[in-house]
Amino acid sequence: MKNVYLIVLALLMFNCSNDDDTSTDLTQYNASLTVLQNLDNGVAVLDITAEVGVEALYGLEYGGGYIYYVDDTDGSLMIATDYSEIGTKSWGDHFDLTNGDLIGDGQTNTQLLVDGNLNDNSTVPNGLEFGSDDYVFKIVTDLVYRDYDDWFVPSKGSIEAIFNNVHMQGLGNFDETLFYWTSTKVGYHPYVMSFNPNFGGGAFFGSCFDSSAIILVRKHE
Repeated sequence: MKNVYLIVLALLMFNCSNDDDTSTDLTQYNASLTVLQNLDNGVAVLDITAEVGVEALYGLEYGGGYIYYVDDTDGSLMIATDYSEIGTKSWGDHFDLTNGDLIGDGQTNTQLLVDGNLNDNSTVPNGLEFGSDDYVFKIVTDLVYRDYDDWFVPSKGSIEAIFNNVHMQGLGNFDETLFYWTSTKVGYHPYVMSFNPNFGGGAFFGSCFDSSAIILVRKHE
């Protein structure tokens, strides 16, 4: 009789244990897991940052690259990765355009620059007909990389945030020997960026006639 009682007790404990396991909500922040594990479990970004702060997310490999910015209104993430493996690429047509420099503006900027290259710019003062799709903004717009197809070229504000929030923390995969394009332009003058700290961590004016390397950026929601 005693053995029967022990068997019944064990079964009850096993069932209770199973009930506890299935009732666990993985989408709730769990301090015993890493930030990345919580993200992978579907925990809301703002729930994570409420516990550990945004800095804990910077430089994590996630969503095809490295997290460099967290939007504190909607919890979306900005992701960046080096794409200099394809070599330096041309800017494209040289035409007059002033666009955005804020974090996130790169998506609209990139499309504006592709649209500008589709137009006939030969009558624009100082214009240059590049005559090819082998230029940075078209390459990035058409790209499928690491299973994502929503890449764009970072704005001035984004590339500086990548430098500060990822590269200067000793994280990421960005090359200090290269100059990178941004998608921010003032008139005929595009901003470029070096990740060598000797350049001061700020984007500066380059030339549309140069070739530079590519950083890919996407928004992860």
